[in-house]
Amino acid sequence: MFSQFFINRPIFASVISIILCLAGLASMRALPIEQYPQIVPAVVSVNASYPGATPEVIAETVAAPLEQQINGVENMLYVQSNSSSTGKLALNVYFKVGADPDQATIDVNNRVQAALKTLPEEVQRQGVTVRKRSTAVLSVISVNSPNGLYDRNYLANYSLLNIMDELKRIPGMGDVSMLGGTDYAMRIWLRPDRLAQLRLTPADVVQAVREQNAQFAAGKIGAQPAGREIGFTYTVNAKGRLATPEEFGDIIVRSEPDGAKIRLKDVARVEMGGNDYEVVGARNGKPTVGIVTYLQPNANALQVAQAVRDKMAELKKRFPSGVDYAIPYDTTDFIKVSIDKVVSTLLEATVLVFAIVYLFLQSFRATLIPCIAVPVSLIGTFAGMQLFGFSINLLTLFGMVLAIGIVVDDAIVVLENVERILRETGCSAKEAAIRAMREVSGPVVAIVLVLCAVFLPVAFIDGMTGVMYRQFAVTISISVILSGIVALTLTPALCALLLKPGHHEPARFFVWFNRLFERATARYAGGVDFINRRAALALALFAALLAATFLLFRAVPGSLVPDEDMGNMYVSAALPDAASLTRTIRVTQDFDQILLKHPDIANVTTFNGFDILSGAKLPNSATSFVTLKPWEQRQGQAHGSASVAAWANRQGDSVQSARMRAFTPAPIIGMSATGGLEAYLQDRDGAGPGKLGEATNRLLEAARKRPEFASVSTTLRADVPQKFLDLDREKAKALGVRVDEVFDAMSATFGQLYVNDFNQFGRTYKVQLQSEADFRARPDDIGDVHVRSEDGSMIPLTSLVTVKPSFGPELVDRFNIFGAAKILAQPAPGVSSGQAIAALEETAEQTLGKSFTLAWSGSAFQEKQAGNSGSLAFALGILMVFLILAAQYERWTLPLAVVTSVPFALFGALLAAFVAGKSNDVYFQIGLVTLIGLSAKNAILIVEFAVQKLEEGMNLINAKLDKLNATIGVYKALGGGWEEHG
Repeated sequence: MFSQFFINRPIFASVISIILCLAGLASMRALPIEQYPQIVPAVVSVNASYPGATPEVIAETVAAPLEQQINGVENMLYVQSNSSSTGKLALNVYFKVGADPDQATIDVNNRVQAALKTLPEEVQRQGVTVRKRSTAVLSVISVNSPNGLYDRNYLANYSLLNIMDELKRIPGMGDVSMLGGTDYAMRIWLRPDRLAQLRLTPADVVQAVREQNAQFAAGKIGAQPAGREIGFTYTVNAKGRLATPEEFGDIIVRSEPDGAKIRLKDVARVEMGGNDYEVVGARNGKPTVGIVTYLQPNANALQVAQAVRDKMAELKKRFPSGVDYAIPYDTTDFIKVSIDKVVSTLLEATVLVFAIVYLFLQSFRATLIPCIAVPVSLIGTFAGMQLFGFSINLLTLFGMVLAIGIVVDDAIVVLENVERILRETGCSAKEAAIRAMREVSGPVVAIVLVLCAVFLPVAFIDGMTGVMYRQFAVTISISVILSGIVALTLTPALCALLLKPGHHEPARFFVWFNRLFERATARYAGGVDFINRRAALALALFAALLAATFLLFRAVPGSLVPDEDMGNMYVSAALPDAASLTRTIRVTQDFDQILLKHPDIANVTTFNGFDILSGAKLPNSATSFVTLKPWEQRQGQAHGSASVAAWANRQGDSVQSARMRAFTPAPIIGMSATGGLEAYLQDRDGAGPGKLGEATNRLLEAARKRPEFASVSTTLRADVPQKFLDLDREKAKALGVRVDEVFDAMSATFGQLYVNDFNQFGRTYKVQLQSEADFRARPDDIGDVHVRSEDGSMIPLTSLVTVKPSFGPELVDRFNIFGAAKILAQPAPGVSSGQAIAALEETAEQTLGKSFTLAWSGSAFQEKQAGNSGSLAFALGILMVFLILAAQYERWTLPLAVVTSVPFALFGALLAAFVAGKSNDVYFQIGLVTLIGLSAKNAILIVEFAVQKLEEGMNLINAKLDKLNATIGVYKALGGGWEEHG
């Protein structure tokens, strides 16, 4: 017999368990720590710039060709893009969970290269970048100048040169980006009036800069081959690219015949400025530059975050006087609190389980056996987690909490039988252990196989929920397998060493408890006996229970994961259409001070010009990252993030000049921008932004009348006031003016023209051309811009262009190659995400025709994809239990007795969730899968023992009742662990 070897050699059994513990402890130090496993889809971003172009032009000439090429790339889920009035295109390609981001980047880049030649020439000059995008935000670092000594440009470039490169080299760092800051650029601020006086155009300036700011290769003197003997070889150096504003100011734009020269500084102001001025940051009301850090896949979030803090503390020693930093936003704060809470729950559950075991065994020696055996299985599980490439996260730790009750049962099964044989025969502990293992080795192996059969099939479910199931299922299966090994090796050896024959009188408390428990057991057994003798009633009750379980499945709302208080929230500010960035800054400065007065708010970091809802840079939008005080200082639901966000929304209602909206982040970082649902209303017939806006408004109006939504909004604004410049092309040709020169002049005046590059601080920066602010502040300023005709005369643009009022979008979204409007829906309190998804789909079907369709993204897309994966997991688990038991008992009918126990467990869990108002999320489904395994496991014990008694000649009903006492004790031990976790 397998176990007898270890009973005779207890040191050998101990060594196996010690090795398992050492392997687990070593793995525990190496495993990465994160909130969730890698369940966020890989994202590849494509970015392009078309300065001065309208969002519609960018969408049609840049986004559309790129999307047509990229669409259908291997493992793609969907492609989404937005084109903004700042001339920027941000295109994101989302891939299946588990797809290799590096390979995905290569595949997308190949498609982009194929589309590159179809893009406008200016877009090609600016460059199209393709890079994998990390969605796991680790922290936001705020760099500021407390005494106001340094401006935003200095802080931004100091961060780029001295901080960001250092952070990128930290092991586990995925990416580092800047928000509210920008690169240096050589800014040439033109004066159109001076250009007109000197009969110059912006094109003349561009040509002069490109001619005189260029890199030249002059070669070598005396280089081989040479016709005669040469003694020396010299490398020839020449002045190439210019480096300072003074050098650029001395560029000669035109030389007159008399020797006079018109230099760049005569018609423009040259300075070292910022590449753009679209986003302005502030922390607690003071100017700041934000550095956003992202975590590398499978990296240890806590270690990387600590490395960031250490590196910043080291770099601070070299900061100039007047520069400081803070880390107002750190996602690992929530991870640390969550992991600590689960670990404490794990320890508390372990203690409680052992206490209940002692309550029933009533022997310190007997209780010591599971106290030694259970930690071996749990600690050894970490080695298995590392073997499968898992991490320490909420799901794997949740699996270990549930595993406590399972692994303790294997030890109890062995221990109970050894004690029974000792009590009945009076033999030695060693002999009792050998006899007991002959009886229970089969059931222990069967339990391990059945539990693995329940958990492992769910590990093969695809998609994001499949990854979440897999982390839990494999973790708990490893612990079950190790528990079975320990139950066959260490546990019987400990029983032979620690247990003593003979009966000892229990303490008075245990005498009272035993009598009470025996009376309860007798009543329960009587009820079972009553049901066993009335088969028709039992079948009727069972059918009613099945029906009730089915109805509860439909009644309990579904969702992906529960909402969490993550210690922070966002505030989005939206001013009226066409509002300037200056107005936006003024509004957010006031509202930031209102937020800081709340006792639960610690920091407010605001980025004016950045819209978190659309991910675009818009002058009339702003986003605030609000950090709350630590959780221990915010006890109670009234101080939770949802309550603070509700308070902020009430305060925002009083702001007349903007629409302020506060919301908590999505429970899964990187899945979506907000904690609600994201969808796109697609324009399938190409009706245009106007018709799309009308359809979107109809949908929103109908959705807002439904009780399932707290709020429904869109990022589409199809009627933003704009100006249309109507060029009289016939007149332009009659006057000898080229059409392209007209638009080049407008681009250089009202837009931002990229000329070429220059080098400074060991880096390459852009040279940007634009008119001074005073010459592009009003529509009438177009009169100061002139173009040159073929005969050399200067023609004012006002004679060629008519300024007309118009309307159009400031942001154009596309989704899966169709024009689209982004929809943001926040479920009402008590409404699950699944119910909200169904409600919005129903509303869209009722209010929209076939020309417009609703498509989901983010967490809603994943939830729709998951579909009935939970039901599939349950069905697979039950089927595998049935098949394995049929193979073990060589009967098709006997496993039915085990399977019929499953609906009772499901009914109890669903009823509790329904009464408590909980949703059917991933955690709940994991719990249900566990209940399937546990109910089957305990049914196996009863059936196995009943079969043995039946073979011994006992009556069938008595055989079943004879096993109830031990089984009830096992349930008590298990219940203690789960009650503690709940």
